[in-house]
Amino acid sequence: QVQLVESGGGLVQPGGSLRLSCAASEYAFSNYAMGWYRQAPGKECELLAVITSAGSSIIYADSVKGRFTISRDNAKNTIYLQMNSLKPEDTAVYYCNAGGPRTVQPICVTARGYWGQGTQVTVSS
Repeated sequence: QVQLVESGGGLVQPGGSLRLSCAASEYAFSNYAMGWYRQAPGKECELLAVITSAGSSIIYADSVKGRFTISRDNAKNTIYLQMNSLKPEDTAVYYCNAGGPRTVQPICVTARGYWGQGTQVTVSS
């Protein structure tokens, strides 16, 4: 069974940092590329970063390149998203995913793959 549980969202001021965590079941962690997506109200689901199961390949969206870092801890079956220099336009619900799409989707949780419950990130002064 695939389970993904996100944590670490919250309210942060512009320019601040947050780290999101996603604890995954061992099956998901070992067999799927893991990624972070986000969806803001009225906007499409955006892929932010993907890391392969071996950790050998990482992809970032241009909108977060240089500010966000995806990583994985194999001992804990957990992936992370370190978010720095946050901007108000980063405000969204952030989702962890296993085996998800690499293209823009209308709604995150109806796209292929397995999804966590989402965690809200709000960047505001």
